[in-house]
Amino acid sequence: MTEKTHDGGTLHGEQPTGAGTPEHAQQHDGAQQPDGAHTHEHAHQHDAAQQRGLNLHADADNAVDMWDGMYKERTKVWSGNPNPQLVAEARDLKPGKALDLGCGEGADAIWLAEQGWTVTALDVSAVALERAAAHAAGTSHADRITWQQQDLAEWTPNAEFDLVSAQFLHSPLLPWRESVTMAAAAVAPGGTLLVVGHHPHGLPSWSHHHDSGMFFTPEQLAGALRLDRDPWFVNVLTDRKRSVTGPDGESGTTLDTVLRAVKNP
Repeated sequence: MTEKTHDGGTLHGEQPTGAGTPEHAQQHDGAQQPDGAHTHEHAHQHDAAQQRGLNLHADADNAVDMWDGMYKERTKVWSGNPNPQLVAEARDLKPGKALDLGCGEGADAIWLAEQGWTVTALDVSAVALERAAAHAAGTSHADRITWQQQDLAEWTPNAEFDLVSAQFLHSPLLPWRESVTMAAAAVAPGGTLLVVGHHPHGLPSWSHHHDSGMFFTPEQLAGALRLDRDPWFVNVLTDRKRSVTGPDGESGTTLDTVLRAVKNP
């Protein structure tokens, strides 16, 4: 799919980076890459975690145990860099109230705070949130971030945020249609929704994760959010190829689905 744009009535469109595949419905360090790897990050990446030798604890009874179990295996899981797609799409937005869904170890939330945003950062993992808060404490913007433990499956959003960022929220415990619908519901009138996820047909050759039902195309995302009917002005709706490096240093590409849209006042 080529990039499109939206001019008021019809779709137009425009993307980040990653290294493997990702995931979790609760965390995102988005464009961050697993520590030591070169690619993108986590919102919890099943594949990325597997490639790094991390146990995703998919047999856990709940999301908290699953993601806490994974984080406890390493003192640092992700690179600490913000999601490139977030940087590309949000750097020119006027700062206001931002929501970072699946914040992981906090790189995206910290970057947003550095740009002047007041950030609410949600994640299901208390371990990840503790690390995120510790990372933020070393910056001059820690007071702009509120860290909050939240299982998205039990969350009811309010339409109050000027920016909602949902980066790679792919989870075996929460269907992606539910997570993106909740993300959209949290956007205030006039606010921006940014959704980035893995395209089901563009995973790198070394990917271990073949449950393509966890991933989505631009068309599927548009359909789930009813972008043709609901009050959205679509700035970017596309898939983007980017270069990634595998766990053994091999080069490859992956394909991301990217949406940036404004909720009409």
